[in-house]
Amino acid sequence: MPALEALIERKLQQLSVPLAVRLPSGRQLGPPDARVTIAFKDMGALAPLASARLGRLGDEIVRGRARIEGSMRDLMRIVAALVPSDGQPIQPKPWQRLLYHVHSLLRHSRDRDARQIRAHYDVSDEFYALWLDPRRVYSCAYFAEPQMTLAQAQEAKLDLICRKLDLRPGERFVDIGAGWGGLLLHAARHYGVDATGITLSQNQFDHVGRIIAEEGLGDRVRIRLCDYRDLVPDQPFDKLASVGMFEHVGRARMGTYCDTLRRLLRPGGLALNHGIAASGLDDAMVGGGLGDFIEKYIFPGGELVHVSQAIRSLSQSGLEMVDTENLRPHYARTLWAWSDALEAQLPEAEQVLARSMPPDRAAEVLQAYRLYLAGCALAFEQGWVALYQILLIHPDPALATPDLPGAQSAYPFRRDHVYR
Repeated sequence: MPALEALIERKLQQLSVPLAVRLPSGRQLGPPDARVTIAFKDMGALAPLASARLGRLGDEIVRGRARIEGSMRDLMRIVAALVPSDGQPIQPKPWQRLLYHVHSLLRHSRDRDARQIRAHYDVSDEFYALWLDPRRVYSCAYFAEPQMTLAQAQEAKLDLICRKLDLRPGERFVDIGAGWGGLLLHAARHYGVDATGITLSQNQFDHVGRIIAEEGLGDRVRIRLCDYRDLVPDQPFDKLASVGMFEHVGRARMGTYCDTLRRLLRPGGLALNHGIAASGLDDAMVGGGLGDFIEKYIFPGGELVHVSQAIRSLSQSGLEMVDTENLRPHYARTLWAWSDALEAQLPEAEQVLARSMPPDRAAEVLQAYRLYLAGCALAFEQGWVALYQILLIHPDPALATPDLPGAQSAYPFRRDHVYR
């Protein structure tokens, strides 16, 4: 395919970051001093690189038809050079929005949500333990001090959430999408709350249940295996957190999700929604096939909305936004820490995965996660996606602070309690 080779050579010459390509014949294109080489086993796998369809190129790498030689950090510098600075946002047409809405409704039934969550989180607890912090906190850390380790930054994030919610001993607290229990247990241990967590992952449910039993916390901490829509407490909760759950809800179910948060929260109570948001307005998504790659291999059913759409939906449900913070660069640093940890132990990671799935599948999953972690780190660095903590109240006109009669909640409308 002389024409394809010539096209690849021209593209390599245009890149600001050196990249080499090794053809199936062994011939190498590009500068000899390139820090990253992509070795192709099949000429057909070259087409996505020629057209900058990065999601399709990721497919070829996961399927073993192309191989990365070099570090993921260097590879992502090349990806950044291939993709325009705005991440190629794709603005859907009106008919496409309708199609997206119908598609979102169909793929976010209770049964499908459960299968989609388990497809990701039940891959292997051992695998996640290799590259997450010891608490297995699988969400954006908060690097309150520049020199913090990942574990310290995750603890800082857990504490930041608890302080924003102004948790008090004895309060009824619920964690929607509790993961491996990091926030649930931190809130119970350090703030004395009566804590309930829910998850759809059997592995996570079992893990948190063991810790609750081992630490004798069963009288005030519980984990439930259920859908957020099916949680019906005896009485509404005083405080609520939803961390990393928002992304799995689906655009078409956003109203249901927000209504559920309001239903679960007593009047005057506080809720914190911590989730990834799209950078593009009106359902515009990152182009180049990056979103499609993550949908296919990592987060089936994952859908992002812009923060303005999130706040609109929450407001329509009767919740009032009282504080919003963008932690986008913190998530970039978090993801690079995860990526670096995984890259440092690739053989062990593949062995761990092979204990729970066929070897060929384990190799594919490992390649997909390598690209996902580094690719998401790049996306947050570049501003293609963002991470917001939205603090909300369920207004109660009867409530007031001593000096602010219109507070309608326990929220003091000052940040002293968060940062002191």
